[in-house]
Amino acid sequence: MAAKRPRLTRADWTEAALAALVEGGVAAVAIEPLASKLGATKGSAYWHFANREELLRATLERWEQDRTDATIELVDAEPDPVGRLRALFSAVYHSPESAQVELALLSAATNPTVQQTLERVTERRIAYLAEQFTQLGFPLDTARRRAVLAYSTYLGNAHLRRSAPATLPTEPRDWASVVDDALHTLSHRLTE
Repeated sequence: MAAKRPRLTRADWTEAALAALVEGGVAAVAIEPLASKLGATKGSAYWHFANREELLRATLERWEQDRTDATIELVDAEPDPVGRLRALFSAVYHSPESAQVELALLSAATNPTVQQTLERVTERRIAYLAEQFTQLGFPLDTARRRAVLAYSTYLGNAHLRRSAPATLPTEPRDWASVVDDALHTLSHRLTE
């Protein structure tokens, strides 16, 4: 008698959907191919999701929770804004899998569900960064500009990781220098 497979959870489906998103973009987040990949029936997916759109929405919510909410929660454990920025830069620069999801989502930004999620997540991330720069003593408008620059640097690193990985450091100590340089550049006050 064959061993009974455990029932797939919502988390199993969204994890598989995130992997599919990286491999094939938003179009790859589809119930039939995922069911096949998971060795499950379509009925298993429909037990958790009413349709493909709900699966996509749940996958994007998981990405938002894992890559934004959880990261902010982790970074907020640092007692000061410089420590929070250092922890944040270190976490995101050392996360190649996260960068791949970011790029896949940016490639699908015309999809209304993806666009809505990207707008919300981007604004939350930039607002969080701006808050840190404000706590360092920058005026709100300057803090916001530095936050946008910091976020653009993160996205640029994600792009380089995919298109020209040899341009990026391979050793942890070298990544630490990148983090130090980014932190110094973004927190430096220009003399007027």
